[in-house]
Amino acid sequence: MTKFNPLIIGVGGGSGSGKTTVVSKIVEGIGRDQIVLIEHDSYYRDLSHLPLSERVKQNFDHPSSLETELLIRHLDALKSGYQIDIPVYDFVEHTRSQESISVAPKKVILIDGILIFSEANLRERMDIKIFVDTDDDVRLLRRLKRDINERGRDFDGVLKQYEHYVRPMHLEFVEPSKRYADIIIPRGGENAVALDMINALVKGKLQE
Repeated sequence: MTKFNPLIIGVGGGSGSGKTTVVSKIVEGIGRDQIVLIEHDSYYRDLSHLPLSERVKQNFDHPSSLETELLIRHLDALKSGYQIDIPVYDFVEHTRSQESISVAPKKVILIDGILIFSEANLRERMDIKIFVDTDDDVRLLRRLKRDINERGRDFDGVLKQYEHYVRPMHLEFVEPSKRYADIIIPRGGENAVALDMINALVKGKLQE
């Protein structure tokens, strides 16, 4: 098996910070055919052993809620030239599907997630670490829209989760992890200058 040497890029930041927009701009600039896109959210632990009433009470913003050790094994497998099977997570039922997404190694691996810089073993595998920094009120509004429209949550439930879990975990884990970033992008996907600089940097790295 041929050993790869992919460029591994991490895009972190708080929930609703605009990571998805930043990731999309990088993919657009580099080319989808050259990138493996991995969302840390895909690695939420399966809670099918719990009743739904208990699943919804879990703290999904704590690092322990994610099977990061599996993600690390997958990264190492891609670097060694092996195909991986990325889990598919159901955010309504809080369970992991029996299906998975098969992905082959490519030149760039792009990892997206709020907690990716808080995990040392994961962080150490990244060549470029980007933190998307956005004001709290903007992030909350985006979180409300996403969870209601895409994940089947209700308004009160989203606010309660934000108050009890999202904000405290952001202050404890996400915000402090910003110090590990190589690049910090203020205003997220709206910062066209920063995004152009990042795409130029990635293209330069690929040409080395």
